[in-house]
Amino acid sequence: MALDYAQVPSPCFVLDEQLLRNNLRLIDQVQQDAGCQIILALKGFSMYSAFPIVKEYLKGATASSLNEIKLVNDFLGYRAHTYIPAYLDREFDEVLERSSHVTFNSLSQWERFQARVADFNAKHPERRVSCGIRVNPQYSEVATDMYNPCVPGSRLGVTRNQLPDQLPAGLEGIHFHTLCENDSHTLQRTLEALEARFGDLLHQAKWLNMGGGHLMTREGYDTGLLVELVRAIREKYQLDVILEPGSAIAWRTGVLVSTVLDVLDSQGIQVAILDTSFAAHMPDTLEMPYKPYIQGAYHEPLAGKPTYRLGGMTCLAGDFMGDYSFDAPLQVGDRLVFEDMIHYTMVKTTTFNGVNLPSIGIAQADGTFRLVRSYGYESFKDRLS
Repeated sequence: MALDYAQVPSPCFVLDEQLLRNNLRLIDQVQQDAGCQIILALKGFSMYSAFPIVKEYLKGATASSLNEIKLVNDFLGYRAHTYIPAYLDREFDEVLERSSHVTFNSLSQWERFQARVADFNAKHPERRVSCGIRVNPQYSEVATDMYNPCVPGSRLGVTRNQLPDQLPAGLEGIHFHTLCENDSHTLQRTLEALEARFGDLLHQAKWLNMGGGHLMTREGYDTGLLVELVRAIREKYQLDVILEPGSAIAWRTGVLVSTVLDVLDSQGIQVAILDTSFAAHMPDTLEMPYKPYIQGAYHEPLAGKPTYRLGGMTCLAGDFMGDYSFDAPLQVGDRLVFEDMIHYTMVKTTTFNGVNLPSIGIAQADGTFRLVRSYGYESFKDRLS
């Protein structure tokens, strides 16, 4: 049942419960068919009010900070699969307490902490932590360097020349993450590069974590090939396979509702200022960069149609996105609904300029809206000293 956006405060992130379930059902079918474990990546979707839904389908989660680990523990009830590029000495014992798997980014990090891992495992055999190393297969088809962990000089992962012929004692897993919203054909070529460089070590490992970037819920994704690839590598190397997609779980499951605050002429360009911000609330649109779709708007300027550059409400000159055309002129108070704003966008939202964070809510299956949380001065203040 379609949601009436008049029920929704503005600005507000709105998750569609049914769309999330649709994605999770597909992902669950893949993991059953492939015989692997697919886990939630909190860096892409951390809306813990929806974790009870996620838990019905996925039995694990991956974290990249102690804060994310705690969220996994508290709201999913799982010990986390943890990867942090560099562990803090003061946090590491708690990381071990709260994790089932810990991946190290470098051999120097492993060498620094391996004694503490061994000591923890000896004292707590019932909660033994399995450790792995992140590798860099030096192959990636990610076009944007900011999101490509295989660029020369990358700090993410160990290249083959840095590892010995035997997987160091105490390391049981190999982890790679070189995809970003890619398809299974890209994964196939990536696995060829991985095997060419690390095949001997895969034979020694107990598990392989293929990281994220597997956009299996996007229309046209070849899930059959993904299943074949996972099955083949499991059988060839006799190891467990883990995938931790970021975007796929919440792909196209919700929106960001905003409101037009002002319409003005800027040297012949029509500008609409919104109660949201690209810099503060949608920073990934500027980082990636990409132009989000808007319900009822033309994604590119259309001759003869009212056309606007959309501006955020911060003082950053570059806090704008344009240009969009509409069937009718925009008026103050009009609602603009940005599509596909639930994965990554929410977790990157900030309070730049002290701009209030968008509210968060769920469009429930019966067509009603449930407000989960709204923000104000206290939320802003708590992030500062």
